[in-house]
Amino acid sequence: MTTTPEPAAAAGDTDPFDLHDVEWTAVSTRLATARLVVLGIWAVVLLVPTVLLAALVGVPWLWAVPALVVVLLVWGALLVPRQVRAVGYAERADDLLIRRGILLRSLVVVPYGRMQYVDVTSGPLARRFGIATVQLHTAAPGTDATIPGLPPAEAARLRDRLASRGEARLAGL
Repeated sequence: MTTTPEPAAAAGDTDPFDLHDVEWTAVSTRLATARLVVLGIWAVVLLVPTVLLAALVGVPWLWAVPALVVVLLVWGALLVPRQVRAVGYAERADDLLIRRGILLRSLVVVPYGRMQYVDVTSGPLARRFGIATVQLHTAAPGTDATIPGLPPAEAARLRDRLASRGEARLAGL
């Protein structure tokens, strides 16, 4: 008599984010540059008034506010490239996978048959850096299926491919 091994019972033995058979596609590193530019704009918006206030009032402890802002901005600048490296997507036969996050990780699985339409958007800053965002819309309002930081040609290719796969899956229903 042979016995089959029991599945791993310990919580640490399985990782729902560790998909060995999936080949992930990374987003463009230009997304990190665009996000760092936005962080730089926030740095100016936050630092100028706090430094002016601390200088004009003359109370020494007020310099703690711009110092705290600088610490938070430096932390953000160190975090942004790592966050961008954590974003990726994978096309499989029946669905699209989107992953993101470092500390709070997220893995979204969107079946092609559930897609209603696909948007490609690119604001002024994104266009300046040559990136676009693909957003998938499904019947579920809580689905956050966006892929930021794609080159425009890849965003258009992905939009067309996902739309055709979604139509094929709907036609098969």
